[in-house]
Amino acid sequence: MKVLYFAWVRERVGKADEIVDPPAEVGTVDELMRWLAARGEEYNHAFEKRQVIRAAIDKVHVKPEAPIRGAREIAFFPPMTGG
Repeated sequence: MKVLYFAWVRERVGKADEIVDPPAEVGTVDELMRWLAARGEEYNHAFEKRQVIRAAIDKVHVKPEAPIRGAREIAFFPPMTGG
């Protein structure tokens, strides 16, 4: 699946997107964030406050417990403010 990173998540990871193939036991958005965080220091830093990171699966906002099976694209971004 393609993973997209936005704003400070992108800055901390050091890339805008990548293709990942998480193991079968990674079944939800939260589990994916945990798995990504374990991939290295930059990922751990990006996902250290998972509770504030928002996600979208195939351009639809989802909650952390949303299943990722069949997703083509998952985007992670910090909360947005209006103006």
